[in-house]
Amino acid sequence: MSHPAISLQALRGSGADIQAIHIPYARHADQDAATPVQHPVVIVGAGPVGLSLAIDLAQRGQRVVLLDNDCKLSTGSRAICFSKRTLEIWDRLGAGQPMVDKGVSWNLGKVFFQDQPLYRFDLLPEEGHERPAFINLQQYYAEACLVERALQLPLIDIRWHSQVTALQPREDGALLTVQTPDGPYRIDAQWVLACDGSRSPLRTMLGQESHGRIFRDRFLIADVKMHADFPTERWFWFDPPFHPGQSVLLHRQPDDVWRIDFQLGWDADPEEEKKPENILPRIRALLGEDRPFELEWASVYTFACLRMDRFVHGRVVFAGDSAHGVSPFGARGANSGVQDAENLAWKLDRVLRGLSGPGLIATYGAEREYAADENIRNSTRATDFITPKSEISRLFRDAVLDLARHHEFARKIVNSGRLSVPATLHGSPLNTHDIDTGSDAFDGTQVPGAVLADAPMHRPGEEATIWLLRALGPDFTLLHFGPVPAWAQEITGVLHLSIAAAGQAHAAQADLIDAQGLAALRLDARPGTCYLLRPDQHVCARWRRPDAAGVQAALQRACG
Repeated sequence: MSHPAISLQALRGSGADIQAIHIPYARHADQDAATPVQHPVVIVGAGPVGLSLAIDLAQRGQRVVLLDNDCKLSTGSRAICFSKRTLEIWDRLGAGQPMVDKGVSWNLGKVFFQDQPLYRFDLLPEEGHERPAFINLQQYYAEACLVERALQLPLIDIRWHSQVTALQPREDGALLTVQTPDGPYRIDAQWVLACDGSRSPLRTMLGQESHGRIFRDRFLIADVKMHADFPTERWFWFDPPFHPGQSVLLHRQPDDVWRIDFQLGWDADPEEEKKPENILPRIRALLGEDRPFELEWASVYTFACLRMDRFVHGRVVFAGDSAHGVSPFGARGANSGVQDAENLAWKLDRVLRGLSGPGLIATYGAEREYAADENIRNSTRATDFITPKSEISRLFRDAVLDLARHHEFARKIVNSGRLSVPATLHGSPLNTHDIDTGSDAFDGTQVPGAVLADAPMHRPGEEATIWLLRALGPDFTLLHFGPVPAWAQEITGVLHLSIAAAGQAHAAQADLIDAQGLAALRLDARPGTCYLLRPDQHVCARWRRPDAAGVQAALQRACG
């Protein structure tokens, strides 16, 4: 492998230290080969999505080349809100805990209209989850944790200073031209995974475009370092007196850094608005003239909701911002990208192992295009509410905000950004839909296509809490609420987990004890209930009265 030396101490350092890291270039043997060397997987782009995808594939035993045109981690905080589901994915990849340790955990938020608070909300009101609704963590810290994890995996070959300048697709792969400080060379890939960002050069090389809607509004992001005793909550203002006629968002980050988003309007000049002499008065109007602060980073962005028509183009597959983009209110960009990576990794692993045909990759496209449409729909609605496009729209919005002071129904209409949750893949071809009816019907959210809800468990004879999601296997898992039945011995290649309630007769022989009963409650499980889970922890089938033939058929369907 060609990993250049990177100080792990530096990767765990302060934000300023991490952003200052310049990763040295290292020449690779591929550059001296007489003919292009073939690799099973080449990932382009070492941001959170590309790194997550590389780690997932490597943990499954696949060799990965990861190309990045840069020599450093992200500059500025960029993405900061990482959702519960993303943390659960990063837990499985061995990178979640350091992010939670460094990040600012939060569940609560407040909405204000003008100078008055309207209401408070809780994104995770129930107990019994390992992870919070969100952590706030600067993107450079998230990338540092992922790079550190990737460097622990010898199957990942990270090549920095490596810009893809040409892509020649073919039926069984693609040929890439890579520009380096030593000049260009070519490599051959069976699969190319494009995680190269919203301006994706690979998308352009294929002659593809993203389509959607660009909104006529601009926002200023300012990262401010200051000591403040504000609670760790998401604060959103509509039409505040310190920024009249517009909206403002305030979030805490680690290291006493605070993210502030100011709506600017379409007529704002981005270059002028990024100048400190224009940013500082806005911040002082919010914080007060007497509060000291330092401006760390600023950027101006335009709201846009776009996606490619298709994410899968033969052996070239797009994920993250290269495939889709949404307005940032709602934290749906990076989070949905990491979920893309999780969806793709297990499917590509099966294809590379010869366990499933290439058609399984087509289901990545169908599922994540559906998820992208859901994110775009939610982001568009939030944008339309935050930035009314007509006087009538503004009157309606302000009337809703007035009503929300005292009426619960109006609060459900207020939209300051519906925050990211994983899509339930209702129409996935990999699902086996419920066939039980009447008294055997299931209640709740854990339908085929949903991500499994976590719950606290423990092992028989032990008191330490373990978590249901962490107990699942890396491939398919069959949850049995009760003893594992004899017919299950016919089901191979699946992890069987027996779950018992505390005090049940078979509890001593069970794999997991549902001591608080939360797993049974969330999955609407009775004795004998069975759930089949995909490697990405989505439910793909469930039964009240399972049998070997039914489970085998569902497993075959879930494998494409």
